Amino acid sequence: MKRYRHYSRDKAIILACFGSVIEQQMYLNLKKEVEEKFERVDVFLSFSSRMVLKDLHKRGMEYKNLAQLLADVDMLGYRNIVVASINLFPTDEHELLGRTVEGFNSFSYANIRSTKAIINKTKETSLMLKSLNSRINEEKWANLYVIHGVPILDLAGLSSVGYTDAFLKAISKKNYTCSLEGAFPYYAMKERLIEQMKEDGVTHVQVVPLLLVSGNHYFKDMVEISEELGEHFESRIVGSVTQSKRFNLIELEDIRAVIFQNIKEEITKLG
Repeated sequence: MKRYRHYSRDKAIILACFGSVIEQQMYLNLKKEVEEKFERVDVFLSFSSRMVLKDLHKRGMEYKNLAQLLADVDMLGYRNIVVASINLFPTDEHELLGRTVEGFNSFSYANIRSTKAIINKTKETSLMLKSLNSRINEEKWANLYVIHGVPILDLAGLSSVGYTDAFLKAISKKNYTCSLEGAFPYYAMKERLIEQMKEDGVTHVQVVPLLLVSGNHYFKDMVEISEELGEHFESRIVGSVTQSKRFNLIELEDIRAVIFQNIKEEITKLG
């Protein structure tokens, strides 16, 4: 086939991320590590947030969304492409990624595969959450895990959010959960959360952002939640367990290990 002769390059990896104005370096660090893990494979970054893309453009940095980047990588002639879902849960952003890859596979001569989201398999998820809880646990402090959540209740992938919520509460009586804009949101649950904590004898609470990249949510939502809890308890945002000053799950080795394994599995399937 004459058209296929233009596909002269072997493999490419596209890291499909939401993006962050504040934590852009987190994604650049991840890209560098993926390049080190998968030598001789070219690695690209895409972002789905238009706000992030516009901000990066204003700062002289040119990035594209997944559809634009897939078109570019296809034009460059890569025969095999792995789109790595850099999404914590397999909800709306991950679903869009899957539809985009499916669409390109309907007309591209490249072999394009996408990975699972990070929280997808029960074993890896359970071990990761247990490890995270052990790392942040302090004797007198209760933990309020804040999940971003999705505002629509019939989306695919919500079972992974529900499992995460239930697992964290099951492994420790000191763990409480809420979301920012999903099921059981803080703005609607805060009175009962505070009441429950008082009934449980809690005196110290740390807010734990269960977000891949905290970004603006750290400075806005997490600070606000911590301040409101501070009217009833000694409160704080959990200290960073990584090199950065803020708490970003993407920096944790367990999270990155899942990302690398997901990429490896899809490369293997490419043959």
